[in-house]
Amino acid sequence: MPASSNFQQAIREAQSGAIVGPNVVNKALPYVGGGMVLTALGVLSGISLLATNPSLFQPLAIVAFIAELVLFFMATSAANNANNSKALPLLTGFSLLTGFTLSGIVAIAIGTVGIGSVGTAALATGITFVIASYAGRRMSDSVGQALSGVVGLGLIGLIIAMVIQLIGGFFAPDMFGGGSFELMIAGFGTVLFVGMSFVDFYTMPRRYNDEQYLAGALGMYLTYINLFVFILRLMIALQGGGRRD
Repeated sequence: MPASSNFQQAIREAQSGAIVGPNVVNKALPYVGGGMVLTALGVLSGISLLATNPSLFQPLAIVAFIAELVLFFMATSAANNANNSKALPLLTGFSLLTGFTLSGIVAIAIGTVGIGSVGTAALATGITFVIASYAGRRMSDSVGQALSGVVGLGLIGLIIAMVIQLIGGFFAPDMFGGGSFELMIAGFGTVLFVGMSFVDFYTMPRRYNDEQYLAGALGMYLTYINLFVFILRLMIALQGGGRRD
């Protein structure tokens, strides 16, 4: 799924510490919550298809992933330009497709760790959100900019590690497909997106004006979806389960 691809730009634009959207966070939060609900519906539909017609799930998941990427870039462009009437239906479709493509790892987590793993990951994500909402808004510029830089570098490292895992999985699946390497990536990704959740509340009002609330909502949505996924991956890795599909 798409990660926070414009995160480095957000960091650069936040360096001045000037507030350009004092109300953008409050305006964005309902749409973040709505996106989570739509994603949950997408997950349920994917799991239902896996249970009733598993042979159909894989080709549909590939199509959904491609459509998800297209909607992501279209929605990002519209939201950044504050074209909210266009961005909202695109983000609605993106959220549903994201849930459908994530249903695979959710099903793996349920089969490996149990259905409680999904609730645990959702609860941990929610607790992180509450803490980040309080602390992230109150970070000083020095702390916010320092944390933004660390998280930005960490994101680059995570992407490199995941590419290595993807390529290495073809040649040495026992080494890169699971075990300690997957545990390392899952643990690092979890810590990284916890940090990014704090950074989001700092950078959003310094990057987006009040009319760009959907652009801010998209970035925050991606942070918490990725956090949820990496918590699931961590629990699967700790349980000794397989790699993420």
